[in-house]
Amino acid sequence: MATVWVNGEAAEKISVYDRAFTYGDGLFATMAVDVAGKIQFLSCHLQRLQQGAARLGFCWHPSELLLSLLAETASHFPSHCLKLQLSRGNGGRGYTPPADPQVTEVLSVNPLPAQYRAWQRQGVTLQTSTVALARQPLLAGIKHLNRLEQVLIKRRPLAEGVDDWLVYDTEANLLETSMANLFLITNNARGGWQALTPAINYAGVSGVMRQQVIMALLAMNIDVQVQAVRRDCLSRVSHLFICNSLCGVVDITGVDSYRYPPWSLSSQLRQHLAIQL
Repeated sequence: MATVWVNGEAAEKISVYDRAFTYGDGLFATMAVDVAGKIQFLSCHLQRLQQGAARLGFCWHPSELLLSLLAETASHFPSHCLKLQLSRGNGGRGYTPPADPQVTEVLSVNPLPAQYRAWQRQGVTLQTSTVALARQPLLAGIKHLNRLEQVLIKRRPLAEGVDDWLVYDTEANLLETSMANLFLITNNARGGWQALTPAINYAGVSGVMRQQVIMALLAMNIDVQVQAVRRDCLSRVSHLFICNSLCGVVDITGVDSYRYPPWSLSSQLRQHLAIQL
């Protein structure tokens, strides 16, 4: 079976005039396929793609052909990653987009990163990146195709034993890692747990797993606050974890010189979401 499809056909090439190539004009989703060959949170991924396309100014809805291809591909590739990229297609004069774009859909399949299973068991350590994300509310939250900031972050070597970069915005607000959303766990005034996750109003990606984690925490009777988070919070929190659609929920055991024990409810949260690797 093929592993790359362009507009429903097995292929590995798009036009050099496609706006994904010329301008990064589009968006994408990365989706995990479970051991049974089903895409986790598929409807949420598709809804976020529709919302992102609308924010970028073009209309897209998944066709029956695409839905069938997604289901068939997932059934042949359990425990893999599907990536669905949407481009505004060809055309337009310079930056000006075409009035009636013909959306390009590219679906590809790859193995899940091998380290994610170990991450769930052992946790990860982070190092603060010197590359800050620019604040642009018109793009904030969207998983758009222009990932140059992340490329600049990832091109720098991590210190030995460090797994990923911790990223701030240009106003020194804590946002995310280079590839995952972030949650901070503290005690609330009643002595119970409270979760904080950085607001994504000006920069960063609002991941599908982030939303699933928020709903799961609320179902577990844990308070959740979405707010601006400053650097000094790292010295006051009890636990931290990252999440995305591929690695699930992973404890953070260290950030720079700070050390954190794994959260006692991380495994329960993964079980609640059925995302254990």
